[in-house]
Amino acid sequence: MGRECNPVGWFEIPVEDMERACSFYRRVFSFSMEIQEQAGVQMAWFPMLGDETGAAGSLVKATDYVPSLQGVLVYFTAPDMEKILGMIEGAGGKVLQGRTGIGRHGYVAFVSDTEGNRIGLHSRA
Repeated sequence: MGRECNPVGWFEIPVEDMERACSFYRRVFSFSMEIQEQAGVQMAWFPMLGDETGAAGSLVKATDYVPSLQGVLVYFTAPDMEKILGMIEGAGGKVLQGRTGIGRHGYVAFVSDTEGNRIGLHSRA
């Protein structure tokens, strides 16, 4: 690759109901998201920093996108994990596994969003 960077450049999370999914991610993470549609595909992009390396992504509603608890797992940074975990059920999701230590790498938790996707939360402290 020539230089060190985070290897993931983009991710897409499948949704069945775009408004419901956007509401969940806005409420839990305070993200600003707008729904866009192109060629029959609905997308709502997560916030991103222009030319920075690392992963940005979107919610996607399209024929071949199926939410799943078993698929690829995306971790969101959660500096205040307990606060975020406390918001999950009120936003329509489910806590699958609470805050769990992973040694010197910090903590993780797993939740289900409103669409049935398993997502991870990660915190250093």
